[in-house]
Amino acid sequence: MSAGELDVCFLEWGPENGRPVVLSHGFPYDVHAYAEVAPALAGAGFRVIVPYLRGFGPTRFRSETTMRSGQQAALGQDLIALLDALGLDRAILAGYDWGGLASCVAAALWPERVAGLVSLAGYDVIDVARQRSPFAPDLEHVMWYQHLFQTERGRACLERHRRELCRMLWRQWSPSWRFDESTFERTARSFENPDFVDVVVHSYRFDFGLAPGDPALEPLERRLAAKPPITVPATTLDGAEDPQKPGGTADHAPMFTGPHEHRVVAAGHNLPWEAPETFVDAILSVSRWVTP
Repeated sequence: MSAGELDVCFLEWGPENGRPVVLSHGFPYDVHAYAEVAPALAGAGFRVIVPYLRGFGPTRFRSETTMRSGQQAALGQDLIALLDALGLDRAILAGYDWGGLASCVAAALWPERVAGLVSLAGYDVIDVARQRSPFAPDLEHVMWYQHLFQTERGRACLERHRRELCRMLWRQWSPSWRFDESTFERTARSFENPDFVDVVVHSYRFDFGLAPGDPALEPLERRLAAKPPITVPATTLDGAEDPQKPGGTADHAPMFTGPHEHRVVAAGHNLPWEAPETFVDAILSVSRWVTP
């Protein structure tokens, strides 16, 4: 489906007249992360849309000249463009990693289009200015892949060894999750997208302040830099074993000014796949707060 800069491929479950919910995956994952969540929500009467993000799977840029940006404003704008293409005025947005980022950006910038939000890792809008200063060494260690991608050697590593690198991240970020090779390979096919490397590398270089963003998105990035609160009903989640968020994100609560609750789940970073029932329940909770 043509949506903004992209031809978006997505999976869909549930009745067409059901309450819409868009589930967004992260890096390095894809739509299969919601293999259990989506059918459960459809069974509860939701219309469930699960898109491949830019740079993943069969989703493609509509023009060769479009910047292969992976910055947060692009990801959030992609979600709004998809709602437009689907003819949806509002939807519940839910996601983790890049998908949580995209959902939080959309909720912060376009609250009139977002009925409710479920986000792994709290207020997941990136403070780009903060990213330009160091974190504690243990967190810098966890972000090794982001440092790697700042160099052309790192780009080449992702290009040549994307499966090995992404498999390593799955294991490191979800230490108690046991997945088999066929599960990984089903998702790894999405990393063969011709724009995967460009989008991923740009995402992390932009966050570190080492690559310019898309000039057309600069007004949105300025608004995000002001840390706009999220006003829509929201449930935020932390994986207790997620090494990317040591100590969790309960302290993000002041950034949510509408109905909000925070939950800690016995899982790692890939929470929808590791604890699908909990993710479904978070969406059901938000849905109860949503006005018709």
